[in-house]
Amino acid sequence: MSETHTKIDGKGYWREVLRLTLALLAIWFAVSYGAGILFRDLLDNLSIGGAPLGFWFAQNGSIYVFVGLIFYYCRAMARLEKKYGLEV
Repeated sequence: MSETHTKIDGKGYWREVLRLTLALLAIWFAVSYGAGILFRDLLDNLSIGGAPLGFWFAQNGSIYVFVGLIFYYCRAMARLEKKYGLEV
């Protein structure tokens, strides 16, 4: 039996991986640095569970967003690997 090999678009795959990674890092930066530090005074006008929103993002929100981004990254990478035929 012969095994068929298909050519994989390596440049296209890595371009999409880098785009995804940079987009998710930008979101994480915006939430952790932007919401927790830069816009904290503005966000403190709102509250979550009695805590000012800026404080909440600095203490909890950025961690929740980071964990959510990890799960999204796993799903997005699975789709990319399937798209480029890299499934194991």
